[in-house]
Amino acid sequence: MAASNFQNYPLLSWLRSLHATEALPIMRSLCVEPFQNFSVVDTGARRTLTYCSPWKTNHKHEAVLFPPPSRPIRKSLCICLSSSSKLPVMMEEEKKTFDANEAALLVKELNESFRTGKTKSYEWRVSQLKSIEKMVVEREKDICEALYINLSKPEFEAFVSEAKTSMATYPSSAEIVSEPLGAVLVISTWNYPFALSVKPVIGAITAGNATVLKPSEIAPATSSLLSKLFEEYLDRSAVRVVEGDVPQTTALLEQKWDKIFYTGSPRVGRIIMTAAAKHLTPVVLELGGKCPAVIDSDVDLQIDALRKGIEECFGTDPMESKDISRIVSSNHFSRLQSLMDEYKVYNKIVVGGQRNQKELKIAPTIFLDVPGDSQLMQEEIFGPLLPIITVENVKDSIDLINSKPKPLAAYLFTNNDKLKNYFVQSVSSGGMAINDTVLHVTVSSLPFGGVGESGMGSYHGKFSFDAFSHKKAVLYRSFSGDSSVRYPPYTPEKQKLIKAVMNGGIFNIILALMGWSRD
Repeated sequence: MAASNFQNYPLLSWLRSLHATEALPIMRSLCVEPFQNFSVVDTGARRTLTYCSPWKTNHKHEAVLFPPPSRPIRKSLCICLSSSSKLPVMMEEEKKTFDANEAALLVKELNESFRTGKTKSYEWRVSQLKSIEKMVVEREKDICEALYINLSKPEFEAFVSEAKTSMATYPSSAEIVSEPLGAVLVISTWNYPFALSVKPVIGAITAGNATVLKPSEIAPATSSLLSKLFEEYLDRSAVRVVEGDVPQTTALLEQKWDKIFYTGSPRVGRIIMTAAAKHLTPVVLELGGKCPAVIDSDVDLQIDALRKGIEECFGTDPMESKDISRIVSSNHFSRLQSLMDEYKVYNKIVVGGQRNQKELKIAPTIFLDVPGDSQLMQEEIFGPLLPIITVENVKDSIDLINSKPKPLAAYLFTNNDKLKNYFVQSVSSGGMAINDTVLHVTVSSLPFGGVGESGMGSYHGKFSFDAFSHKKAVLYRSFSGDSSVRYPPYTPEKQKLIKAVMNGGIFNIILALMGWSRD
């Protein structure tokens, strides 16, 4: 493996920012060529890269290459996530450009596969779901490793109808038939890059659809792994992964889909919905936003207790804790830093505040009495920053929540049952948890989704099946039993009988047949 094989391949901007120096400025493409005296050794289970870099020549660095040696390395690019620790190195394979023509061909292939009827069969759906289960079990280590590459997520955390027939249609029977929609597109996000990719795909497959997954490019290790695993374990003719960023997503959105499922920001959600509207494609949008938590006055909230709780979880120096995930990219890290350093809030930190740009880590940080017009209170944070504001009473807190866009989730901590009911009835949000946070997401019998600015539609459990199905109403009748009462001429007697039938109740029907009435 010669250094010349890697020339002229620009690294991602977030990587360039990690290794930027005066000699190697951030806006200049960083290639593997600067890595000096590097060698690659196969050890069976993994492939190890040893190298020196121009800006640190006094000692060697060692990192694990990704993917494993079982896959051939084509013309590739070594991406070093850190030059100071034994962190994985990704191998970016040379890929064919994905454009509108490729997207059109992809959709055509999926629609052809769908029209064969294969995805509608019970056996196909079960086999694909079992393949996903097998994939997760067999490749658990790879999945955890990819999650660690992107987020330093600890392994422990990574684990973590029948229709009634009315009297008006008697004699007949009715049912609701759930039919698959066709070819659907799932666009996932980076903060839970595996779970938020696979869960909606499971729903789409369970409902019998052909499916394309577009994972987030911000979590490249997980995206690459999903692409490889889906191709290895699932039926490629009906389940596919398209990797990439804006150009690839744009190419996909130019196609006509039978449904689009998107998890991400409201800004991009509007773009998704605009693209879908051109084809009248229905969407599920899980958009997030700021999720408020209200602490009732009967709950003893002490800053010292919060500080102690953080220390119990992460130690006195959270930056040294192995249980703190890193921020996903340098761009997101810089955004969080700007939120922390805003002149309106930088002096409001009462707990935490430590940060390490090289490791992309920020300690759990609490702000007290943050101004409502600060960026910290205006933006979705996506980081370990907790702003706290105080109000006179609970009603003020609810009024404040209702003055903002509807959140994906809202939380209340109280011992007051009346307040619990008042909060549930007064606050509109995608979901709620009382005296806890986030836990409602784990209950498969509950729908998960947003409302208003935080999204539309829902999924999880059976709701995932419903999200990717069309509910077709079907009425069955025989040729016998048809009544002339339905047809003109409409005599007063017929009208009485029809009204009695439509209103229901056997007594009314008997009265109508006898020519009587309740009057």
